[in-house]
Amino acid sequence: MWVYLNDRFVQKEHARVSVFDHGFLYGDGVYETLRVYQGRVLLLDRHLARLRRSCELIGLDLPMHDEAWMPIVRELLDRNELKNAGLRVTVSRGEGEVGIDPRSCAHPTIVVMAKPIVMFSPQQREQGMVLHLSSIRRNSQLAQSPQIKAISFLNNILAKQEAVAVGADDALMLNPDGRLAECTTSNIFFVKNQRLHTPAVDCGILKGITRDMVMELAGKHGKAVEEGQYQMEQLLQADECFITNTGVEIMPVSRIGDCQIGLGRRGVLTEQLEVYFKQDIDEYLGPCLTT
Repeated sequence: MWVYLNDRFVQKEHARVSVFDHGFLYGDGVYETLRVYQGRVLLLDRHLARLRRSCELIGLDLPMHDEAWMPIVRELLDRNELKNAGLRVTVSRGEGEVGIDPRSCAHPTIVVMAKPIVMFSPQQREQGMVLHLSSIRRNSQLAQSPQIKAISFLNNILAKQEAVAVGADDALMLNPDGRLAECTTSNIFFVKNQRLHTPAVDCGILKGITRDMVMELAGKHGKAVEEGQYQMEQLLQADECFITNTGVEIMPVSRIGDCQIGLGRRGVLTEQLEVYFKQDIDEYLGPCLTT
């Protein structure tokens, strides 16, 4: 497996960063995950814009222009012989002195990785995921902006641990006010009376790129979407539920704890949105980077 590290490509076993890197020491950095379909990156411009925004929000100067990423991704896919892949771009504050002052870090550390996509079977997508309502709340917006896609992930990891301990696929997290927020790595939607609902950005969620794409597809095909502040009871009474992120695309949720959602499998509107996603995806894909 080849990895891009700063200014060169190295094999996985040689991809090392300093123990003095502030990403390692303090979780000081940001990242993006992207999806490649047959050599074409999904919504690359939006991901790069969010990466720039995350860097700006933590006061980190990103030393690469947008046009510089395309050759890196192309070569990374070629070296790893991948046409369908998941990409991760990580930018840390870089190597510095021990201590949280970012001024000691002269240059950011940049890492780009590619890996094969884990495909879900039709049966898995029909049955859907099981979520656990975590006791861990999302971090307050007053503590850290959720629009920073930060590599400091302990809040989400603690929630994921709870879910794994009870045999669930993932954890659902509430915000500090007790309203619906998001899962550990995904946004959540639910359907009630054929109307689509999702927590608003001011609930303290990360504004997901796949979330936005699904909302656009729903609107394009005449499906009403409402962003709002929701209580857990509203979700438990939903007719359908699904999560979205770059890796799973649209994944149904069949149960939350002991409560079955709707019929306990993929719902009609969820299936329709999956169809829209597949048939309209070309509009969101960039040029082919592989041969």
